[in-house]
Amino acid sequence: MTAFNAVRFKVKPGMETAFLDAHRNVAADWPGLRHANIIAAGEGRYCIIAEWESMDAMAAARPQMIATLNSFRHTLDDLGGGLGVTDPIAGTVALSLK
Repeated sequence: MTAFNAVRFKVKPGMETAFLDAHRNVAADWPGLRHANIIAAGEGRYCIIAEWESMDAMAAARPQMIATLNSFRHTLDDLGGGLGVTDPIAGTVALSLK
């Protein structure tokens, strides 16, 4: 069953290029990843949304996702509220609208 994950970030001022560069081509060969987009939400806020073939495929890619995060962690600001530098969520599709 199709799964998605989304992760919010707040990038330090002046680090936007380094943040985006850290994502270029890293996911190209991740098995099960169908599509990913990074949304610029303004004021240094970004969100990555990825579509996966299944929750199992996404779980198998966690080591690569963590390694990627570690490569750009220095570019991130704490989100506050006890979240740290990321706010991830993942799950299967409950309702497909279009």
